[in-house]
Amino acid sequence: MDALDLARWQFGITTVYHFLFVPLTIGLGVFVAGLQTAWHRTGREQYLTLTKFFGKLFLINFAMGVVTGIVQEFQFGMNWSEYSVFVGDVFGAPLALEALLAFFLESTFLGLWIFGWDRLPKRVHLATIWAAVIGSNLSAYFILAANAWMKHPVGYEVVGGRARMTDLWAVLTNPTALAQVPHVVGAAFVVAGGFVLAVCGYRVLRERRPGPGRAVPLRHDREGMWRAPMRAALVMTAIAGAVVAFTGDASAKLLNEQQPMKLAAAEGLRHSTAGAPFSPVPGVELPGVLSFLSTGDFGAVIRGTEDLQAAYARQFGPADYVPDLTVVYWSFRVMIVFGMTTVALSVLGLWLTRRRRRDPRPVPSWFARACLLALPLPTLAMIAGWLLSEIGRQPWTVQGELLTAASVSPGVSLAEVAISLTVFTVLYGALALAEAVLLVRHVKAGPEPAAPGPLAPPSRDGDEDRTALLQPTLMY
Repeated sequence: MDALDLARWQFGITTVYHFLFVPLTIGLGVFVAGLQTAWHRTGREQYLTLTKFFGKLFLINFAMGVVTGIVQEFQFGMNWSEYSVFVGDVFGAPLALEALLAFFLESTFLGLWIFGWDRLPKRVHLATIWAAVIGSNLSAYFILAANAWMKHPVGYEVVGGRARMTDLWAVLTNPTALAQVPHVVGAAFVVAGGFVLAVCGYRVLRERRPGPGRAVPLRHDREGMWRAPMRAALVMTAIAGAVVAFTGDASAKLLNEQQPMKLAAAEGLRHSTAGAPFSPVPGVELPGVLSFLSTGDFGAVIRGTEDLQAAYARQFGPADYVPDLTVVYWSFRVMIVFGMTTVALSVLGLWLTRRRRRDPRPVPSWFARACLLALPLPTLAMIAGWLLSEIGRQPWTVQGELLTAASVSPGVSLAEVAISLTVFTVLYGALALAEAVLLVRHVKAGPEPAAPGPLAPPSRDGDEDRTALLQPTLMY
């Protein structure tokens, strides 16, 4: 093992840690903004209570995401200086837009939202949370556009051994980015929806068991409090899941054109095959499905890893151009199975909690327990998707231009990387544990009755207007 191997491990570990927080921040922020919009429109105090309850969860996660993201960026200079030299002139623009426009928009208005509850007019205060979540989604766009350039470089020329950007618009509208952004952001909404489902499922069970071993019917007001965010999360997860599936199909077709080695590795296809099959699990093959997913033609030829290895060796020189087949193959299947299970759970939940005439159906206890699975499954699916995307690109950091072996810092020793890898892994593990403890404590404690204060519209009598909660979510 050399410094390159440890540098790859360090970047992978820190990125996975960071990726635990970012998707939840993107989706949960919009969900909180939707809750506050529902409170603003209806004046019902329960929406204010839920806004502050989920808002605290959102802020805990946001703080951890900022900390882990800052450390991650330092690795470009410490471990990957040759990579930074090559891509710096291209990455400078989208990353500057992310920092100066998106992140400052997000952080500034989030600060106004935190401290402006009793100081800003209610409409202005509502606008601050929406501005913050728009900033977080813009941040995702710019970062994913930069990442997409590594997979499909466009709008550049190589001068003096460095990539120099010639067309910023081409970089920002890279077809890979246009497919990747809605796919990743949609997956982030699935993660956030699963998180909310798990929280609501736990709180429903908690309300039904106020004492050990003694079950009592859920009070109607408590049922209404958790039913509304649960239904909204079910809608958000189902819609976002459809977006992920649609954009995933578009991404597969782009892979066949731009990164055929990753496509072949994801299926474990070693030789070029007409009517290539897709195997959802080893030993089960669906004839022609991989060809159809990749080209729209059941009989199309899909190139295999061994044939592509020979072609790349002729084009770029002798090297091993095949990624780790085991990791890529299983990451693809974990992503699909766990993601589809989460979406299926949301569709089932929409049916189980549908209205029955005028009375809403109670949330079945078994379904509330099943909702707890919505916490790990989409997160694991998203991490598996990231592993598929990044490991499947190996041995390239920039497809067709820069090998990973040529990207590492030349002056960094094995001992230096080993020490920093150990320190950051332990530190990140402690941070992840700290966040888990904070989130669990807050969820167990439950929401505190939120005094509306001077910003609250007057409460109205009558049935709960759940449509007001769903509408802001359905916009996304």
